[in-house]
Amino acid sequence: MRQNKTSENGAVARALAVCLAGMMIVGIMPKVSLAIPQAAKNAPAAAPSQQSAMPEDPASTLTGILTTACQQDTAKFPEYLSPKNAAFYKQLTAAQQVAILRRLVLLDDPGRALLSTRADGTLELRCETRSVTRQIHIGAPRTDQNISFVPIDVKPDRQIDFGLLATKEGWRLLSIGVLMLDFAQLQPEWDAQDMADREEVAIEALHKIRAAIDTYQKAFEKLPETLAQLGPAPKEGISPDAAGLISAELVAGAVEGYALRYRVVPAGSGNVDTQFELAATPTEYGKSGKRSFYMSETGKLRGADKAGAPATIADPLIDETASKQTPQ
Repeated sequence: MRQNKTSENGAVARALAVCLAGMMIVGIMPKVSLAIPQAAKNAPAAAPSQQSAMPEDPASTLTGILTTACQQDTAKFPEYLSPKNAAFYKQLTAAQQVAILRRLVLLDDPGRALLSTRADGTLELRCETRSVTRQIHIGAPRTDQNISFVPIDVKPDRQIDFGLLATKEGWRLLSIGVLMLDFAQLQPEWDAQDMADREEVAIEALHKIRAAIDTYQKAFEKLPETLAQLGPAPKEGISPDAAGLISAELVAGAVEGYALRYRVVPAGSGNVDTQFELAATPTEYGKSGKRSFYMSETGKLRGADKAGAPATIADPLIDETASKQTPQ
């Protein structure tokens, strides 16, 4: 995550959150055999909604967790969490719940989960989406009393330990890599990252619209009066009223928590040309975003935390080059 921290605790929390979001390598885990019933070989993983009880061993529990994440079953996932984490997870928005499941399998779209057994007897879960298939090799658990660590190998080169805690209800997800799961403490980090991501989407939208306006002006020798004139074209072809340069979403003036505005501005006395300005403002200040953004025909980005008010040409320039070079 790219949030600036001013304390050691903040830096540690940032590092742990990055561990979850990226499934970073924490060590090469041994690949030893794990015996499973013959009937389970090459069988599709049961959908979480069809499981009547928690599996008895940690490897099977982890298979259920990853299957749930693959299918983005937000209703089933809390059953694998501690009561505290489960209660907090249920309070998250639907988008936040899905985002957590995406992080577990490194896939954006929900998929079909298939369970098989490798030649060495260990389990492999395939999560098949419309565009990507993720292969997850589940290793043998290392269990000590009521805590078990199950190594997984996410092809091609991601390896990590999942920690599970034995309770009277079954095994519950305890940690991912070095990250101890405490959703209440991690939520501020995730909220900040979500806002930063939405800011990037808003900035990208301004650049796309500005480029579309430039193309429109060159093609039709005038500026569009509204964003609708840049939108999808009918089957008959493009025209000044439907140039086919931006998506319907951008035409509607909204993108992931930001409202977009376009307006033509007279250039001033003595200049026959006209100018335009674009603005992106958080739809819900403090939740969907904090910074407001402004861009003119020059393509230079301006913006600041305006407490929800629109940005203007008077706001400071934003150095996008520096922000793109910030380590991820």
